[in-house]
Amino acid sequence: MDSYTMFLNILNFIFILNIAFAIVVIIFERRNANNTWTWLMIMLFVPILGFILYLFFGQDLRHKKFFVLKKEEESILIRFSDEQKKLINDDTIMIQNPILIEFHDVINLNLASDNFVVTNNNKVDVLNNGIEKFPLLIDCIKSAKNFIHIQYYIFEDDNLGTEILNLLVDKALHGVEVKLLYDGMGCLHNKRHFFDPLKKAGGEVYCFFPPFIPYINIRINYRNHRKICVIDGEHGFIGGLNIGDEYLGLSKKFGFWRDIHLHLQGDSVNYLEVRFLMDWRFASNQDFFMSEKYFPKKQYTAQTAVQIISSGPDSDWCSIRNTYLKLINKAQNSIYIETPYFIPDESIQTALKIACLSGVEVKIIIPSKPDHPFIHWASKSYIWELVECGAHCYTYDNGFIHSKMVSIDGKMCTVGTANMDIRSFNLNFEVNAIIYDETVTRKIDQAFMEDILSSTLLTQELYDKRTPLVRFKESVYRLLSPIL
Repeated sequence: MDSYTMFLNILNFIFILNIAFAIVVIIFERRNANNTWTWLMIMLFVPILGFILYLFFGQDLRHKKFFVLKKEEESILIRFSDEQKKLINDDTIMIQNPILIEFHDVINLNLASDNFVVTNNNKVDVLNNGIEKFPLLIDCIKSAKNFIHIQYYIFEDDNLGTEILNLLVDKALHGVEVKLLYDGMGCLHNKRHFFDPLKKAGGEVYCFFPPFIPYINIRINYRNHRKICVIDGEHGFIGGLNIGDEYLGLSKKFGFWRDIHLHLQGDSVNYLEVRFLMDWRFASNQDFFMSEKYFPKKQYTAQTAVQIISSGPDSDWCSIRNTYLKLINKAQNSIYIETPYFIPDESIQTALKIACLSGVEVKIIIPSKPDHPFIHWASKSYIWELVECGAHCYTYDNGFIHSKMVSIDGKMCTVGTANMDIRSFNLNFEVNAIIYDETVTRKIDQAFMEDILSSTLLTQELYDKRTPLVRFKESVYRLLSPIL
């Protein structure tokens, strides 16, 4: 056999093998059609290597342990939602807050899909950056008497991370229950024994979904992107800020880090705790039970309504995506969005276009300096479409903007960990707080308007001046956006 014939045989073998990979691994998984075609395209243009990339980024693990635990936990949550459905039908809760009447369909959406309860006796503090968040978080940790439950996608082993870890160690040594949950991929670069001092002090530490399981798979998708801290059942923290020096604006690359976090007090803290305990059960394999010590009676008389919602690959519904879509369609006057990654699915993009064409004021802020170049160029391609429809879109110039916020009509808003992208909608575990309150929303909107002053408006003139290389990048990464 000559070398040319051997070369052709090798090519034929690679082609057949590639087809087999595509059929067995992708089509039989019955995934989203856009994802399927994207992976087929990758396998077509980069045979074999495309399959290797799929092993890293594309495996569908939805039928693993996630759903088994989810069904058991739903039986616990459903009794809370059933009680609230009765109250809502009787207008008991609604009368206390007129905004709840206006947004009753949003409340019902999340009650019906995933049993997410709205509470009406909360105090909400808006924290606009790490300088505002971390001193308060540290004070709450220092004052903890019973338990500290802390969960972060990234918990860096730098100065801030070490400071907070040392505080947790001290509280554990003094008899406070400390449970720490971190994401395996988010903390991949940490020193191997970084959390050992807390374990030795009596605290418990678990990794959510370790990224590497030898000989089985490499788990880059299905990351726990949630940031939750609950202290004594009295203080709850939720938002976009991880733990690390970078989030204090100390990164030379990004400089000032603009982000939104919330400090919650009231019954909404209970539902942050429920979310934490569910994730803890998955990671630790410890029996799940609703211990009364984690849910002390609240004394707050504040009247801010909050609904904690979450989503992930363990859910039958994309609750956060569906909430975004519902709010966009419901808006009458204004839609304000801040997100570091803007890769909406077709339904969200279409809804925003319709809102623009209907005369709703749509304003969106994304970063000007990317932390993930591929995602940045894909985001720009979607943004330009909205500019053509009349949206006012901006790139933030004063450092890096990492806020995940949607505000509607100056009446209600949602803040949390979910970006406006397909990964947050479908692949990551996320958690958001919906705030049904004009006062809190006004604070969020004021901060948004201040961000605009530090941003560049994306105009048709800038669109027309794009270089051929920029146009090429936007087009290519737009094609890959379903899997970014």
